[in-house]
Amino acid sequence: MKPGSFVPFLLAGLLFFTSCSRKESMESRLIQLISRYAPTAITADTSMLSAGNRAALHELIAAAQIMDSLYLRQVWSGNIRTLETLTADKSPEGQPMLRYFQINMGPWSKLDHDSAFVPGVPPRPLGANYYPEDMTKDEFNAWVASLPQTDQEKAKGFFTVIQRRSDRSLTMVSYSAEYRDLLSVAAGHLQNAAGLTDNATLRDFLLKRAAAFGTDDYYESDIAWMDLDSPIDVTIGPYETYMDGLFNYKAAFEAFIGIRDSAETAKLATFASHLQEIENSLPIDPKYRNPHLGAMAPIRVIDEFAEGGEAKSGVQTAAFNLPNDDRIVRERGSKRVMLKNVQEAKFSQILKPIAGIAVDSNQRQLVSFEPFFTHILAHELMHGLGPHNITVKGTPSTVRLELKELYSAWEEAKADISGLFALQYLIDAGVVDKGMEQQMYVTYLAGVFRSVRFGITEAHGKGMALQFNYLLDHGAISYNPAAGTFAVDFTLIKPVCRELTGIIMTVEAEGDYNAAKELLGRYAVIRPSMQQTLDKLTGIPVDIAPEFPAEQ
Repeated sequence: MKPGSFVPFLLAGLLFFTSCSRKESMESRLIQLISRYAPTAITADTSMLSAGNRAALHELIAAAQIMDSLYLRQVWSGNIRTLETLTADKSPEGQPMLRYFQINMGPWSKLDHDSAFVPGVPPRPLGANYYPEDMTKDEFNAWVASLPQTDQEKAKGFFTVIQRRSDRSLTMVSYSAEYRDLLSVAAGHLQNAAGLTDNATLRDFLLKRAAAFGTDDYYESDIAWMDLDSPIDVTIGPYETYMDGLFNYKAAFEAFIGIRDSAETAKLATFASHLQEIENSLPIDPKYRNPHLGAMAPIRVIDEFAEGGEAKSGVQTAAFNLPNDDRIVRERGSKRVMLKNVQEAKFSQILKPIAGIAVDSNQRQLVSFEPFFTHILAHELMHGLGPHNITVKGTPSTVRLELKELYSAWEEAKADISGLFALQYLIDAGVVDKGMEQQMYVTYLAGVFRSVRFGITEAHGKGMALQFNYLLDHGAISYNPAAGTFAVDFTLIKPVCRELTGIIMTVEAEGDYNAAKELLGRYAVIRPSMQQTLDKLTGIPVDIAPEFPAEQ
C-alpha cells in the first residue's frame, strides 16, 4: 500500500506488516507511514503578554499535558499498557512504532481506517473505553430504558463511563470519579494559573473549570468560556464525541492553548452580526429556522501555543466550534475558535500542492489562503445555525440524539456545504468581496481531497465525500478523465450547494436517521475517479505533525 493511499486493509486489527514485501522491513514501513505527517514547528508570539500571563502559560501547558493522559485512558483499556511496552522497546522498529503511536495517540492508524500497526492489538473498539468492549447497542438501549428518566439522561450524557458490575449488569460511573486522580492534578494547575494571570475573565474561567472537573457540571464554566476575553485563549476539558462510534454520546478530553490575534478576531467578528440573516435565509421550511438566535456568539482567532489530549490525535484541528451542550447553544450560541498558524501550515504544505495535481490547470490560480481561512470560519459558524433542538413524533429531542452514530459525519457535511451557502449569501449581500466567489469554490474543491485523504471512517472525511459525490452527480463539479483533474462549474455550484444544504438540514430538523443513513451509504464513498486522484497525491503529506517548542 502506498503512503497516502486509503484502500482499507483486508483485515482491520491484524498486523498490517504481513502484507509488506520481504524486502520492506517493518521499520521502513513505519517510517513511510510517519512521513505522511509533515513535521512543523508551531509557534506564537508571546512578547505582548504580561509577566503574570507568561507565568500562567507554564501552568496551562502542564494542565494540557494531563489531558494527554486522560485521553490515552479513554481510547482503549489496553492503551496505557501498550504505550509502556513501546516506550521500553529497543528494537529497530521500536522507536518509529512509538512515534506513530504518539501521532495517533493509540495503536491504530487513523489514516488507514483505524488499522492496527502494533502487533497483537485487537480491532479498535467502536465504543472506545467508554463502554464494555463486549457490550452491544441493544444491551445498552435496553438497560437505559430500565432507568429513571434522570439516570437515562446521565447514561446517554457526555460525562459518564459505562462499566460492568461483577454480575455483568451495566452501571455508570461519572468522569469525576473515574478520572479523579488525573482531574485533581489538572484542576491544581488551572487554579495555579488563575492565581498568576491578571485577566479577570481568564481567572474566572480557570477557577470554574477546575471546580467542574470535580463535579461533572460544566455549565457555569462553559458560560465563563464563552465570555473569555483574554490575550491567552484556553479550551480545556471533555468536549468532542467523535471517538464514541457506538452512539456519539461520550466526550473526550482535550486542550488548546493559544495567543489571541486581536486584529483578525475583530475583522472576522463582523460576520457574526449577519448570523440571524443567514438563519432566516436557510433553504429549509421556515418552521425549522430559529427566529431568535440570541446573543451573537464570540469568534476568536488565535495562534496555537500548546495542545493536549484528542487535539493531538491524528489529523490536526484547524478550527473548532464549542461547547456541545445544547442548552448553551440554545441560549448563547456557540463560540468559534480559529487556529490561524495551524491553518497557514496546512495550506502551504498540503493544500497548494494538492491543488497542483487535483484541480484543472485553468482554475489552480484561484486557490488562495484567504478563502481557505474564511470557509473554515463559515464552517464553524454554521455548526451553530440550523436545527439543534427538535421535536420528533411529539417528543422533544436533539439532532445529536436522533442521528446517533451518524451525527458527527452528517453535522460536518452540514457545516461544510452550508458554509459555502452562507459565504455566497454574504457575497451577494456585499459583505464579502465578490472577488472571492470563484476562489472560494475552487479552494473548497482542492480542500475536498485534503479532507478525504484522512479516510472516510473519520467524520470530516466521510462528510466531505458525501458532498463531493453529490456535487459531482449534479454537475457542480466535473471530471476530466484525460487529465485526471476536477473543475468547478460556476453556473451550477451555487444552486446545487443551496439544494444540498436544504436536504442535509431538513434531515436534521426531522431527526430522520434512516434518510441520513441512506444518503451516507450512497454518497460517502470513494469512487474510482477520486481514488485515482488520491493515488497521485502520495508524495504530498496528508497532514502536519506539529512540534510545539513551548512544550519542550
